[in-house]
Amino acid sequence: MDSEEPTADGGTRVERWQVDVGRDTDRSPADAARDQVLEQYRDAIRRKLVFTAGVIAILLGAATYAVATGPISIPLSELPSVLVGQRFGVHGRVVWNIRLPRIVAAVGAGVGLAVAGAVLQSVLRNPLASPYTLGISQGAAFGAAFSIVLLGSGTTSDGGPILSVVDPYMTSVSAFAGALLSTFTIYFIAKYRGASPETLILAGIALAALFTAGTTTLEYFATNTELATLVFWKFGDVSGATWEFNGILWGVCLLAVAYFFRRAWAYTVLSAGDETARSLGIQVERVRLLGMVFASFVTAVVVGMFGIIGFVGLVVPHIVRRAIGGDERTLIPAATVTGGALLLAADTAARTVISPIVLPVGILTSFLGVPLFLYLILRGKRYW
Repeated sequence: MDSEEPTADGGTRVERWQVDVGRDTDRSPADAARDQVLEQYRDAIRRKLVFTAGVIAILLGAATYAVATGPISIPLSELPSVLVGQRFGVHGRVVWNIRLPRIVAAVGAGVGLAVAGAVLQSVLRNPLASPYTLGISQGAAFGAAFSIVLLGSGTTSDGGPILSVVDPYMTSVSAFAGALLSTFTIYFIAKYRGASPETLILAGIALAALFTAGTTTLEYFATNTELATLVFWKFGDVSGATWEFNGILWGVCLLAVAYFFRRAWAYTVLSAGDETARSLGIQVERVRLLGMVFASFVTAVVVGMFGIIGFVGLVVPHIVRRAIGGDERTLIPAATVTGGALLLAADTAARTVISPIVLPVGILTSFLGVPLFLYLILRGKRYW
């Protein structure tokens, strides 16, 4: 039984307890709902920060491992001095002339493909949209093959056995033209025929088959050198990366990511439907068209330089959406980091798992991407 002993302020303890209970029970249902929403918001922010920080840590760890590992192993204790240029011996030449350009290229290609896939899925409201499934990669491949076979941008390096694309500018411009052809075809089907997401995917498959047939036709008429260069290029490989290539690649990727991040709120609103977006002042057709053009531009540069690297633009956005949700303002930065980490890890595995044999990274991403995407389909949830 509660006592009612007097207190210094003239009240009683039971009265003070009653006042405290009254304060706790005076909260309205609206206040309780607001607190619950705030707590859910804080949890979402924490989850996004933890996920992004974890992916950045994986990226840094993969980069460190990739620099140190290879036919010539470099002790971790020597890495800082090699990276800052204090040692110019064999280790320095291996790191600065071979491994670092490849690492930077793998991260840049992963960033470009992942952010292009995320934006295409958002503007088309289609979970299967990606540069690969919409035929954009195949269109870019046809343009690059046209450049290699008919415009002479493919040959052997200095007459030796190493195959390469000697004119990345011509190849990338040609690849961009092919990617734009596929992009505008998909866009006009969506705009003028009111096509469903399933129809767009079917149209993308048809375009991919058409461009693949065109590429095969060019292969038939190619010389032995052009054919060998084209076949090797189609594998999808970053081993031929140079610092000049990386300058072009990262310039395009940063430009596209900056634009996509600037339009992130519009992409988020588009997920609610075109009518809702228009009611909020979004120019739907302009946003969708420019998003597809920039995504095609990034894809064309990656494909023109390194060949077809499949499933990165399809799988990475789904991984990120499952982890942190579909808000494009956080999805786009997280997808860029995740894409870079994934492709770098795949490329490192491709050159070390069965060393001294080095696999093209496009082969490994295809092998890994198919089961991972099937898992995401079976275990995933809808965002559109």
